Amino acid sequence: MIEGILIGLQTALSLKNILMVMMGCFFGTIIGMLPGLGPMTAIALMIPITYGFEPSTGLILMAGVYYGAVFGGSTSSILINAPGVPGTVATAFDGYPMAQQGKAGKALAIAAYSSFAGGTLSAIFLLFAAPSLSKVSLAFRSPDYFALMVLGLTAVSAFSSKGQFLKAMMMVILGLMLATVGQDSLSDITRFTFNNMNLTDGISFVLVVMATFAMSEALTIILKAKDPSRATEQISLSQLGSIKLDKDERSKMLKSIPRSSVLGFLIGVLPGAGATIASFLAYGMERNYVNEEEKQKFGKGSVHGLAAPETANNAACSGSFVPLLTLGIPGSGTTAVMLGALLGFGIQPGPRLYMTNPEIFWSVIMSMYIGMVILLILNLPLIPYIARVLATPRNFLIPLILFFSVTGIYLMSFNNFDIYLMIGIAVVATFLRLYNFPMPPLILAFVLGGLMEENLRRSLLISDGSFNFLWDRPLTAIILAFTISIISWQAYKSFKK
Repeated sequence: MIEGILIGLQTALSLKNILMVMMGCFFGTIIGMLPGLGPMTAIALMIPITYGFEPSTGLILMAGVYYGAVFGGSTSSILINAPGVPGTVATAFDGYPMAQQGKAGKALAIAAYSSFAGGTLSAIFLLFAAPSLSKVSLAFRSPDYFALMVLGLTAVSAFSSKGQFLKAMMMVILGLMLATVGQDSLSDITRFTFNNMNLTDGISFVLVVMATFAMSEALTIILKAKDPSRATEQISLSQLGSIKLDKDERSKMLKSIPRSSVLGFLIGVLPGAGATIASFLAYGMERNYVNEEEKQKFGKGSVHGLAAPETANNAACSGSFVPLLTLGIPGSGTTAVMLGALLGFGIQPGPRLYMTNPEIFWSVIMSMYIGMVILLILNLPLIPYIARVLATPRNFLIPLILFFSVTGIYLMSFNNFDIYLMIGIAVVATFLRLYNFPMPPLILAFVLGGLMEENLRRSLLISDGSFNFLWDRPLTAIILAFTISIISWQAYKSFKK
């Protein structure tokens, strides 16, 4: 472990990688503050840029964008009650009332300190948990991996928003269908190509991400014709207030941060849960922990109510790297995008990553410490000035998103067909989004689909075509039992309602 930390520090502290962390944190913070644009959109736009870098440098940049976006998303939640990313929805519950009371600077400072503490503590948990999880997961075989893929797909649907379970499952199936297009990796037979040579290699992961997030986001904004960001033009430097915290506020934060960090990290480790679930659970848990007097302040500008979700969502970001790096299963929709990028580099995340590519494994963990410090340095002094970015008119933002999407895809393949396909998928994705179909399950299924099929077929070969492999190995049986229990719980809740 000491050797791994030294390898990670050596890689993360190179001038190039420090610049990547700074760039990722800065752009992530800016994109996170813009309502409607989340870390998935930011990372999707960064993928074409990262292909020119070494895998460790590319992943460090994307990780910086990820926790930078979650860090920055709190700004728009607090100032204009328009969460920049889903993970900061709970931040608005007490952050916005605090800003209305003339304490916007104080609210932004609490959010910045809580995010820093949550991210740092969870990075320490990651340091100790990831290697041990990696050793345990070395015992995994193809049947176990297949069971894990099924669990990952089930979890993302199970943790979908209220009343969205069926829609999430439909998006999972659509993602699996898209993953089967092209040449089969084991038999070399082409499938579902409609005799089009352009589809022989399958549909590009980056193309699907660009279409379903970046481009469909721009089209959705056009169709909805909303511009909440203009509301920030009324925010002046004098309205932000002091960013200094008194002793009582610091004491409340010190109580909330440790428990919210642990909860956020554990939720982040669960495949498919992510920062949004973690922030809501932390908010609910914190409300149950405080005394009756503090409970009455929740929703009216409570320090506990602001610190808890902000700590949890950043802790969940680090936690989601555990299943990604050690098992090859994304912990959130954003890490699903990063998984696809890693596969694009020719690197298979999983149990052996710890030994085959230690510089990638450890440099990502060590870069998190550096990233959290950079984010704190960036955010505190620049709070009054960064807030003005929220006034960016949509008529500048939308053409930029469309330009980067089209250019990024064309530069990867130099094929006009890919642009037409991306536009087609983006139009379909836009209509699905208008009817509240979630996109992360589709991306997770698209990424995991190929790996899931490959491990299923290997397992069938080992067991001579029999499905006995599902219960022959105790580990496979346990994972599948856990999966069935999640589905049963969802069915029971729906039936009860």
